[in-house]
Formats: sequence, C-alpha cells, structure tokens
Amino acid sequence: MLEYIDRRGSDCYKWDSEQAQGTLPLWIADMDFAAAKPIREAMRRRLEHGVFGYSIVPQANYDAVAHWFERRHGWKGINRDNLLYTTAVVPAISAVFKALELLRTSDSQPLRVLTFTPAYNCFFSCIENMGCELVPSPLVLQNNRFEINWSDLEAKAKQADVFLLCNPHNPTGRVWSREELERMADIMRREHLFVLSDEIHCEFAFPGHEYTPFATIAINDTDFCVCTSASKAFNIAGLLCANIFVPNKDLFAQINHALEVHEVNGLNPFGLVAQVAAYNESEAWLDELNRQVYANFCYLRDFLHERLPMLLLHETEGTYLAWVNIEATKMPAEVFCEHLAKEQQVLLNPSKMYGGKGYVRINLATSHEVLAEALERLFRFLS
Repeated sequence: MLEYIDRRGSDCYKWDSEQAQGTLPLWIADMDFAAAKPIREAMRRRLEHGVFGYSIVPQANYDAVAHWFERRHGWKGINRDNLLYTTAVVPAISAVFKALELLRTSDSQPLRVLTFTPAYNCFFSCIENMGCELVPSPLVLQNNRFEINWSDLEAKAKQADVFLLCNPHNPTGRVWSREELERMADIMRREHLFVLSDEIHCEFAFPGHEYTPFATIAINDTDFCVCTSASKAFNIAGLLCANIFVPNKDLFAQINHALEVHEVNGLNPFGLVAQVAAYNESEAWLDELNRQVYANFCYLRDFLHERLPMLLLHETEGTYLAWVNIEATKMPAEVFCEHLAKEQQVLLNPSKMYGGKGYVRINLATSHEVLAEALERLFRFLS
C-alpha cells in the first residue's frame, strides 16, 4: 500500500532545488511516498470536473476534521463555528500573532512569544517577521531525552504574552505527555499567557507514546488555539490546506480578519478534497506509514549504536524527524553538513537553524533503501 516514489525531476524542493542536486536529501520535512489512493482518486474526480475557480469550504471538510480528531484522538467539539481555514500552519501562526496584537489596547511593546528551543525554524521567522519578541526556554537533556526546565519555563512565562507550543515537538521528537501538557497549561493560565499550539506532527507517535491534543487539556479555557493540518501526515503539503481551532469567538473573528489582511484565506480546491479523503478514507495508509517511519527510526538507532557510536540518538518519541548529536566529531553542525554534502552527497539540516548547536536533523520519511544508502555514506564520511 505504501509506495516509494523517486521524486527527482518533479520540481520538488526536497530533491530538485539547487543545493539538493545529486544528493540523497534527508532534510526538508516532507515524504517520499505517494499519497494514499483515496486522496489521489478524490483529486482525480475533482480534476475531471474541469473548472478550478475560487472555492468555499464545504461542510464535508468541517465534518471530516471533527470526526477524525474525535475518533482517533478523543478531541470533541470541533465544528464550523470554531474552525478556520488557511493555506498552511506557518501563515496561521502569523495570523494569530497579528490578531493578538490587534486585540491589545494599551501595551505598546512588542508581543512577547515564549517557546521551547531548539525550535522549528519557521517559529523564529514568524516571530521576527511579525515584529514580536522571542522569549526562549531551552529544553534540557536528562535521562537521554529532552526535558522541560520547569523553573525556567515559569520564570520566562512572567516575561511573555504568548506561549508557542509545538506538540509533538520538532526537532527533538518529544511527544508531550498529558501530565506535561497539564503542567504547561497551569503555568500559562496562572501567568495569563495565550497558548498557540502547532500540532501538525500529531499523527506521528512511536509505540508506547500517545499524542494528546492541547484542546483536551484546556477544555474549559478560551485563551488558546490549535493549528492542525493533514499536510504532514498524508504528504499533501503542496495542496495548501490547514486549520485553526479557535474557541474564543472574539479572537475567532480577529484571526479571520488577519487571514484576510494577509490574503491567506483563499484555498486550493484540491487541498479541500484531499483533506476529506485523507481523514475519511486513508487511515490504513497512515498506520502503514507510521510503521515504516518507526522501522526507519529503529534502523537508524541500531546503525549508529553499532557502527557510529560517536553519534548519539537520544530517546525519540514521535514525528518523522531524528535529532542526532554530533558533538563528538568536533565539527560545528554547519561544517559537518556542508562537508557531508560535498564529500558524500547526503543532505541534512544543521542545528543552528533551529536555535541549537551540535546536532543534525534527519528526515526518516523515505524508503529503507534510501536511508540505508545515506547511512553508509555517513559511515564513509566519518571513517
């Protein structure tokens, strides 16, 4: 059911951009598998209609999102009155920042955004581009996994207005437990911070771990919103369709206005039909994908342990991204990645872009053969 596709020559950023030419690219966070058959069939039917003008969001999309999250993740209450649509999660985050800024009446200082570091690189660009101020709370390595420094988080919460959460976390692969999320929510509630949760990686949790929607933690609150999308899970990011769950009616209206101001409220008709087919008909495909990603993770873990023990793979709980410690090589991550690409034609992401150092990020959403060949090249590079 899961079909690997050679994407070279398809004008995809991951394989065909200038820096990726001639490499095995395990960097940009999209996948090398064909979308599920129901998604492709739904798009084919839409294509045969022959007209691709401006689209509205039909009720079928609201129903698909609501039913999926209630059935698969126990998140109830999503409906047309609290769900907004936009092109992608990054524009959604920017629109929320804009809306929160517009709702402030007296404070002239920049909106202060608290987030864990290392962080998804677009968090930094959103914060900067929207004129906000970054308040970082570094995660700490304990017991071979990244943990929250609770005293630091509490202190930083006193200095911020918004808590930007990544749940599950990119790039460290943490899948926050219900207890951790409850403690985060308590802190933010006590310090009157708005919580913006990016949950685009929510469908990727390894065995023994479970994604918990932040909305099920803050069920009695309204000072939060959650951004989701089928794009990462079903490999349809190029179709540009994402959702923002907003329980606060005033904020809902303001975010909707910000989406209009930023002109990211028009949707691709193929994205809409793809999302419905993903959530209604493609769960078996997603389950197989998760098995493949976890198998690739296990292969990477065992390969590093047996053949490259100087590289450390800390405990990872989800996403399809591995966060690998390369400090023992004595090379800065940027130099490591540059030389690896030049000498062995393997492309990875260095940690500097995520606000870290001494790590590389490896995309596991590819075939076993591609991953195995890339790791053999990595072995030659370090031999």
